[in-house]
Amino acid sequence: MSADSKQPQPPPDDRPAAAAAEATSLLLSNARLTDGRTVDVRLGGGRIEAVGTAGSLTAVGARVDLAGYLLLPAPAEPHAHADTALTADSPGPVSYAAEEVQRRATEAALLQLGHGATALRAHVRIGDVHGLGPLEAVLQARRSLRGLADLTAVAAPRLLTGAAGADGLAMLRDAVKMGAGVVGGCPDLDPDPTGYVEAVLGVAAEHGCPVDLHIDGDDPARLARLAAMAGGLRPGVTIGPCAGLGRLPAEQARRAADQLAAAGVTVVCLPQGGCGATELRGAAPVRLLRAAGVRVAAGGGALRDLSNPVGRGDPLEAAYLLASLGGLGPQEAYGAVSTGARAAMGLPEVRVEAGFPAELLAVRGTRLAGVLSLAYSRIVVHRGRVVARTSAVREYCDSAAALDLPRQARPDSGGPAGPGAVRS
Repeated sequence: MSADSKQPQPPPDDRPAAAAAEATSLLLSNARLTDGRTVDVRLGGGRIEAVGTAGSLTAVGARVDLAGYLLLPAPAEPHAHADTALTADSPGPVSYAAEEVQRRATEAALLQLGHGATALRAHVRIGDVHGLGPLEAVLQARRSLRGLADLTAVAAPRLLTGAAGADGLAMLRDAVKMGAGVVGGCPDLDPDPTGYVEAVLGVAAEHGCPVDLHIDGDDPARLARLAAMAGGLRPGVTIGPCAGLGRLPAEQARRAADQLAAAGVTVVCLPQGGCGATELRGAAPVRLLRAAGVRVAAGGGALRDLSNPVGRGDPLEAAYLLASLGGLGPQEAYGAVSTGARAAMGLPEVRVEAGFPAELLAVRGTRLAGVLSLAYSRIVVHRGRVVARTSAVREYCDSAAALDLPRQARPDSGGPAGPGAVRS
């Protein structure tokens, strides 16, 4: 079987848009790479066709000049909450009417896409009084976003054990049949957390789908049982945000990390802090996990909902926090929101090399540390075409001109950016 045949394919309702996007050709010229080279990159068929020195490739279709931009593999968002996003300012009880959930999920996904995330995994609560309604609304949002971003839903029931859990288990199976690509939930909220994990793993084995569990990780014995159950399950088990690991004594945390690594469990940390199902803040001990050999990714988590009234939905902010607070270097930090996030989501790797998927992010700047610190202007490429642009210009008063600030021309006009203006 070829490498291409193993890669995830878009759902049937996404294929017409995917085919249309992949039919285009695009040349990205004068882009700077993290190794310092300046190159041309030609895209076609949804992939990178060629990478050559600047000026060496000819444009077959459209051309975008990326002079002054750093070109990166696009980030991905492995831990979003689409059904609750953007509800912090809602007057009164949050509405879970289908049209409201779809609107919020779409708006949140577009916000994250504008920052560069071309693929998103969204946890969606099912059961209780809302049943499968929120999931259906998120799946409708996924359909409306086709060609712009790839959105995958994680079905997250509240209870799966005992008499009360029977309905949740049946609903979880129905959710997979509806189109949820991943099964998960929060075992810590069930009276029998181990039984909950067993039920989720059972459904995943039945349907051949991944598992993504919301776990705090403050109970070493519970983590050990999960690792024992999850070992060898394909296509894989992801847990997060695991901030509780950071509150354990160092030796217990190291032992738990070793067990997770041996079981092949991926940990998605949330550098901005907790989200949805936990009131405790903090972040997973990323360096300890990486030292143990655990596959680590980073996500954004809650986005302006009742558990966190703020949030930018920006993968580069997550990478910035990993570098500034988590002790990772800029390359490692960005890898957690790009290569690591895509791996956690079962997506093919992206490199700025011929043959790889054309999922790219161009950020104005010259070095990775700089764009993680101050990254306003961005160009996002999904399936080989530009799907989002953000352009920012900072202006100072005329007296600042005496400071001889650097000037950058506006690409659209070719003229100066204006008195005291610096393009970011």
